[in-house]
Amino acid sequence: MSQFGNHDDRPTKTVELSRSEVTHVVMQTDINGQGRLFGGRLMEWIDEVGGMTAMRHSTHEVITASVDNLTFKAEARLNDMVVMIGKVTHVGNSSMEVRVDSYRENEVGMRVPINRAYLTYVAVTPEGKPIRVPYGLEVSGPGEEAEWEGAIKRQRMRLERKKEAF
Repeated sequence: MSQFGNHDDRPTKTVELSRSEVTHVVMQTDINGQGRLFGGRLMEWIDEVGGMTAMRHSTHEVITASVDNLTFKAEARLNDMVVMIGKVTHVGNSSMEVRVDSYRENEVGMRVPINRAYLTYVAVTPEGKPIRVPYGLEVSGPGEEAEWEGAIKRQRMRLERKKEAF
């Protein structure tokens, strides 16, 4: 058995099967006093895409458990198109890690990276209780394997910070 991906009796889904892509046009209500997209608005959009991706994978409602990494690389301005792509990088018992990449897309389709985020979601019952994710993750290729390993490292770091109350 591979050290990556599914290690139990669950059926699996591929990374591509749960992938989500959403595009927003930056409107007047989305910009700050400097004419740039509010970071908080982008964070909201990222959480929406991440949640959709986790719901697609788990076939259940999800709640956001953590945001591990949110790295701003470039800006977006009024009337820019912002494309966000979410994909599952790791599946635990009730949790899933989702990577969301955000891009500014110009009129000819060229994309400039503006943000990368890693978020953890927990599958829940309609009453809000954690539930086992019914699908494992089929990991294939070095890129997906690296994402799986990175997710495990981020999970260890989260647990360590929690233990140290940091």
